Amino acid sequence: MTSFETAAPVSERRAADVEGKRHDDDGRGHHAVNASGHADQLPRQYSLLAICATALTIDNAWVVVGGSAGVAIANGGPPGVLYELLTACSYYLVVGLCLAELASALPTAGGVYHWATVTAGRRGGFIAGHLGWWGWMFGLASIVMLPANMCVQMYALLHPEFVQQPWHMYLAYVLVTWFCVALNVWGNRVLPALHTAGLLLICLGGPATIIVLAVVPRRHASSASVWKEWENTTGWTNAGAFIAGTLNGAFTIGTPDSVTHMAEELPHPRRDMPRAIMAQLIIGSISAFAFAIALMYAITDLDAVLNAPGGFPLAIIYLEATGSPRAAVGLMTIVLLSILICSTGITTSLGRNLWALARDGAVPFSSVLAQCDERRGCPIWATIVNGLLVTAVGAITLGSKVAFNDLAGSFIILTSVSQLICIASNVFTGRVRLPVSTSPFSLGKLGLPINLLAMVLITLFVTVFCLPYSLPVTPTTMNYNSVILVGLTLVTVAWWFVVRDTYRGPNLRLSGQKTGIRSSRTSVKEKPRHDGPTHEGSGKGQTVQKRTDEQN
Repeated sequence: MTSFETAAPVSERRAADVEGKRHDDDGRGHHAVNASGHADQLPRQYSLLAICATALTIDNAWVVVGGSAGVAIANGGPPGVLYELLTACSYYLVVGLCLAELASALPTAGGVYHWATVTAGRRGGFIAGHLGWWGWMFGLASIVMLPANMCVQMYALLHPEFVQQPWHMYLAYVLVTWFCVALNVWGNRVLPALHTAGLLLICLGGPATIIVLAVVPRRHASSASVWKEWENTTGWTNAGAFIAGTLNGAFTIGTPDSVTHMAEELPHPRRDMPRAIMAQLIIGSISAFAFAIALMYAITDLDAVLNAPGGFPLAIIYLEATGSPRAAVGLMTIVLLSILICSTGITTSLGRNLWALARDGAVPFSSVLAQCDERRGCPIWATIVNGLLVTAVGAITLGSKVAFNDLAGSFIILTSVSQLICIASNVFTGRVRLPVSTSPFSLGKLGLPINLLAMVLITLFVTVFCLPYSLPVTPTTMNYNSVILVGLTLVTVAWWFVVRDTYRGPNLRLSGQKTGIRSSRTSVKEKPRHDGPTHEGSGKGQTVQKRTDEQN
């Protein structure tokens, strides 16, 4: 069995980034992270407030629930939206507790990828890491489509004669994608302040919008239509529509692992990362539910919402509520600014995700994608490649909106399966391979039952989320998420067989903890490892190799 010790810091420039000295969470004068076994290359610039703000702006649940209302309403009408959202929030609170405990035990940019490597082994970690990255890449594509759609809808509100075309949406989509990439590449140092401003926008803009929706409309929907009258247009039974509709709530709140990929940018990740995850889930759930209630009461013409141009009903609801195109545009501006910051944060997280895989040689062109510009504090090539892939995925809307929606929906499926791998393997190995019992956010005796409940819920909902969206099944109503999941799993397994003899795997370091990972690189000779070259010379990118193997 293998025990991993904490790596000594290498990059001298990190001293200025962590309160002028090197320390870890317990103040012993060294970094507990980089637990990934790599030298720090990113500035530790996120305070507790900044990382909580980042988590909340990435989630931006109140905005997303409005953006997906047109789809969600089909699964039961307004009552379906509210009860399915509550179900999804409860489900993800259980999953979030599991991930927060793992993040506290091993905070690295790899997140689920590294946790699964410790608990499930190199193969399991490799598959979980790739599925998680694919999921978040599709998730970014779906989120970027929201501000793109908003821009087009805002223009349409002020120009009634405007006829929307698919290329209008795609052009806006491309501009938003590369705005987020550019901001990450050249503005990394301002991102903590930007996300803090985004948190302020959530705290002020969200309540202001709720007040407008509650006060301004001359008439509101009845309480019966909001809470009791089920409007099921899916063809499923009401129970089936409810369970399947939880996917819409999951899309709203299902981002608990998003900020875990930024662990190497926190001075105190073992303590602060779990707080950010829980703040995201708790505050996000409350804000989303409050906004959803106000939104449902503002709907007086359900048919107009279901048939909204571009499948984006928020502009129609705001116009109904205010009676003024300019007022509707004003409310949309709050949403637009919030979702732009959200898109920027996901671009950041996804870049770190791909970079973490590349550092270990898990993806094609790893030597390039593992490069990190330390002066800008950004893995530039990983961020740019993600931008190119997201741009390509968005082009699918020009040919088939159904295909794009399926890829966007697979975000929840793929990330959930990757989370299931690390949670289940943690349980099956006795919860001892990661130091969860001694982490600052330990679930203690409740850990095992919470983990088991999370496994059951993930398995149930992933299965349900792969069912057809409506009946009878047609090519346009078919749910291809199961095909996407199986297809990408096969692609990942095939890539594993291609690189298994050269795949270095993570060199994880847990102080005083026997992780249970076998030194199974039997086909590869151990040799000193280096990170990808940096733009400031490869010296700063080297890893101190100080691993010791012990027999259990």
